[in-house]
Amino acid sequence: MLPLVVLVFLICCKTASVPKGEAVSINAKEVARIETVLSDDNMQGRKAGTPGIDKAADFIAQEFRGAGLELFPGLSTYKQEFSMLHPKHVFTAAVINGSPADQKDVIVVTQRAGASITEASGYEKVYIKAGQNLFAEARKYVGGSKNYLIVVDTSHRKNFGRLTGYRRPSFPSPATQVFMLTENEPQSFSVTSRHNISVVKMANVIGVLPGKSKKDEFVVFSAHHDHIGIGKPTPEGDSIYNGANDDAAGTTAVIMLARHFRAMNDNERTLVFVTFTAEEMGGFGSQYFSKQLDPAKVMAMFNIEMIGTESKWGKNSAYITGYDKTDMGAILQKNLEGTGFTFHPDPYPKEELFLRSDNATLARLGVPAHTISTSKMDIEKYYHTADDEIGTLDMENMAAIIRAIAMSSKGIVSGKETPTRVKN
Repeated sequence: MLPLVVLVFLICCKTASVPKGEAVSINAKEVARIETVLSDDNMQGRKAGTPGIDKAADFIAQEFRGAGLELFPGLSTYKQEFSMLHPKHVFTAAVINGSPADQKDVIVVTQRAGASITEASGYEKVYIKAGQNLFAEARKYVGGSKNYLIVVDTSHRKNFGRLTGYRRPSFPSPATQVFMLTENEPQSFSVTSRHNISVVKMANVIGVLPGKSKKDEFVVFSAHHDHIGIGKPTPEGDSIYNGANDDAAGTTAVIMLARHFRAMNDNERTLVFVTFTAEEMGGFGSQYFSKQLDPAKVMAMFNIEMIGTESKWGKNSAYITGYDKTDMGAILQKNLEGTGFTFHPDPYPKEELFLRSDNATLARLGVPAHTISTSKMDIEKYYHTADDEIGTLDMENMAAIIRAIAMSSKGIVSGKETPTRVKN
């Protein structure tokens, strides 16, 4: 007998097509159908670069095909494939001011198999001081094209080792960053490191619904289909982090919206439906996607993240990150007058959510790109746990949120409304 997820997948492939001109009901049954597949154990937590996420991408591509979406320009399939390099650390040795350093106090982030750095190598020296946010400061230097020696105050010793997380798959770069935890100013130093470098294949999934009178103006509906894979088992022995809410919920919304707008067939602007890979690794999927677009032609981006649970205001509500950055939120809310649904400004400003999700790359380029969510970031019980499973989600409320996005975006989709740009 075929496993349940396979049977659901086969049924999806046969029933996902949409008759032309016929509106599609955004309902809880369809939400549950898609969520069931994406959050099944068979997907193994959908970690980027694993066979599990490949299965998820294949399913999403099949849904886009069934919805009648066209391919993104330049692609021969619904998958937008790209490669990243993954360094696996072998060893690091360092001498600082003539004395051997503990290897735990020096972290080299590089894509070079072998790196030897001294004070004569020309690396720019910068500092992360006591009282500063270690990770916020580190992000300023990692991932760019410049070589840095980053001197870290020893007050950050407790969290210093977590900087090894930057040895993750990333875009090819010639740059190297050296983090050095030390009490003394490194006047002279010698650092040698070795890494095994492997190539990791990644893929976003994209479908397009061409516009009519405004084909060169784009509206993007997005979510990320990756999660964090397999982790530490729970007391019950569950080690698969299914990511039903984070972000199979958003991916489900994108698929439903694609089918809805294809059936409506009245979009004057071109609609791009995309699910990103590698959001959990640093937003690399959305970064790659954004490089393929002219930001001046993107009129709006609806990024959908974690809509499976009730917001802090209860049902029929969600929030929009960066609400005050543009007038997009006001436009959406105006279109929902009389529906009983409310879009609120982001209630968690300290979390800086506007620049933490896949909308961030285009938002930094001026695009009115916002994330819609209901996640209670201060008390979200199952966030990044093995218990983020479909049984914790409210399908009816999810369907209501997706309907609200469809209704509120109608003016932008039709070309009658255009949000203001983000001022950076």
